[in-house]
Amino acid sequence: QVQLVESGGGLVQAGGSLRLSCAASGRTFSRYGRGWFRQAPGKEREFVAAISWLGTTYYAESVKGRFTISRDNAKNMVYLQMNSLKPEDTAVYYCAARDGLGYDPNDYDYWGQGTQVTVSS
Repeated sequence: QVQLVESGGGLVQAGGSLRLSCAASGRTFSRYGRGWFRQAPGKEREFVAAISWLGTTYYAESVKGRFTISRDNAKNMVYLQMNSLKPEDTAVYYCAARDGLGYDPNDYDYWGQGTQVTVSS
């Protein structure tokens, strides 16, 4: 059974940092694109960052320069380092995986259950 499990969410003050982790099991994703998405209450799920299996990274404009996505293929892990957090970053953050890479959440095949990130002002 394929599983993606996020961890590392929590409550942080504006300007603070969090590091999200996503552990994959059930298959290897070393040749899959990995992405992070987020969904705030009343809003659609939106792209945050993605990384190809070769390590090429892509970011939403709203997080560029503040967030960093990385992966460890040997451990089947992907990470999202979030710095200079803002209240508008508050959302449930999801990790996902797909063959290839993209920004559209509908194109991702595997999803985690999400982890809450709350940034207080």
